[in-house]
Amino acid sequence: MKGRFSIMTKKNFKQWTKAAGVRAIKTMAQTAVATIGTSAVFADVNWLVVGSAALLAGVLSALTSIAGIPEVKAGEAE
Repeated sequence: MKGRFSIMTKKNFKQWTKAAGVRAIKTMAQTAVATIGTSAVFADVNWLVVGSAALLAGVLSALTSIAGIPEVKAGEAE
């Protein structure tokens, strides 16, 4: 079956995992910076809020990546 739901090979899965991980880490860092910046305006950085917001952003990024990552296309060799 070709198209969006093609079978993912082992190589493509490794590429997908790497791309999804990088994307999640970048998203977590961006969220942490934004949360710290917003908290600093109020003169008190709540590190528990920063950590939980960054972690949630990373999980949501990984779940969103299941729908597809443009950097990795099924059936395409590197």
